[in-house]
Amino acid sequence: MRIMDGQAVSKPVHEDAPEGSSERDGFHPIEDAENRWLRWRRRIARNTSLNLAYRIGVGVVGAVVLAVGIVTIPYPGPGWLIVFAGLGILASEFAWAYRLLHWARARYDRFMVWFSHQSTFVKGLGLLFTTAVVLATLWILGTFGLVGGWVGLEQPWLESPL
Repeated sequence: MRIMDGQAVSKPVHEDAPEGSSERDGFHPIEDAENRWLRWRRRIARNTSLNLAYRIGVGVVGAVVLAVGIVTIPYPGPGWLIVFAGLGILASEFAWAYRLLHWARARYDRFMVWFSHQSTFVKGLGLLFTTAVVLATLWILGTFGLVGGWVGLEQPWLESPL
């Protein structure tokens, strides 16, 4: 039984939930955290300058995460996950980012389904293209010149054009 608006309210008990569990008591930790977050966000939104500072902070953090994600897309690892995380951060405050997140995710999912149905030749071309992009960005960032210097291989063509 919970007290809401000064009245006792009985919630249905989940019979399959173990005795003493939070689900059995009608308490859901995720919903509670969401409610606390919304209350905290509403308090910030009431103060115009604090709300502007918060939105700028979210914009900067989201843009940095998004930029890191875009740079890491061709590399092995979670490049696309980082891109979607950056868009998710931005989408928490900006409607355009919310729309872009859903648009980009739909295109990504559609492309991955298409790519998975392609022949080995097309998949090999995708691998070759990805390898070329990785090697080009490593060269532009100066990685080959740096590692070449470590092993005593100092060739001018290994140096970054930047």
